[in-house]
Amino acid sequence: MKLFVWVHDRTFHSWSMIDEPCLHTSMYGKATAMVLAETEEQAISLLVEKDEGWRQEDLQQLRPRVFDLHSPSVVYHDIQSL
Repeated sequence: MKLFVWVHDRTFHSWSMIDEPCLHTSMYGKATAMVLAETEEQAISLLVEKDEGWRQEDLQQLRPRVFDLHSPSVVYHDIQSL
């Protein structure tokens, strides 16, 4: 089993980023999805099946961080500067 993590920040989105992926149908500032699955395809399917606005084509475009749950690793850390 693996943990797939997508994080996408649109806080400072501008017209120059028009081709940038949009992971969710809402007008989000920052979107995060964490899914336990065997494969990336399965993780995306699980998100999309929830029918809560996750966009399959853009999730496929933006590579997630992948954590193997059989070995120790840092799963999350966050620093936000002012």
